[in-house]
Amino acid sequence: MPLTGADFTAIWLTLRLAALTTLLLLILGMPLAWWLARTRSRLKGVIGALVALPLVLPPTVIGFYLLVSMGPAGFVGHLTEGLGLGHLPFTFAGLVVGSLLYSLPFVVQPLQNAFEAIGDAPLEAAATLRASPLDCFFSVVLPLARPGIITAAILGFAHTVGEFGVVLMIGGNIPGKTRVVSVQIFDHVEAMEYAQAHWLAGGMLVFSFLILLALYSSRRSRPGWN
Repeated sequence: MPLTGADFTAIWLTLRLAALTTLLLLILGMPLAWWLARTRSRLKGVIGALVALPLVLPPTVIGFYLLVSMGPAGFVGHLTEGLGLGHLPFTFAGLVVGSLLYSLPFVVQPLQNAFEAIGDAPLEAAATLRASPLDCFFSVVLPLARPGIITAAILGFAHTVGEFGVVLMIGGNIPGKTRVVSVQIFDHVEAMEYAQAHWLAGGMLVFSFLILLALYSSRRSRPGWN
């Protein structure tokens, strides 16, 4: 059989992780992206650099500092232990936290670009109709930013699916709990089970290509695409 039960378990865990991470990133990243798009604060550059940091940092560096901070001796570890949540490393919750930080720029930056492209005119028109800031955001901003939101969701989901370094550092390799597809491929290669590795790696390759194809096809269908 090309795929084993452990392979399907890793696929299911990866999809759960990517779906939950993408949902949380959209909820948390949207106000952050809106602030970055609209603010004139001097902190904009600092916050923007912090958001983009995972783009240039090696995943193992992020995973290492997450492991230290969320461990028994870390400040996050002390906090979660005090709240009765235990320690996050080597748990699914720890994977979610690591994925949130590592995939943050892939969601926030498309959202920020979409919000900046809207401009001031639609917001000023809504204000003349006495729309509250909240009504303006949900009735004007979100519909106009819909392509950017879709792009952010696709990139966030796809990037989380393909994670390796961060999830391995923070989650380890626990079957059914933290062993995602990328780690499962690594295990197959280590065991010289190349047939199973080919099936999983090929599936990841096809998935990534289809995601990018859908993304670029949707962009080409929009007015103004060059």
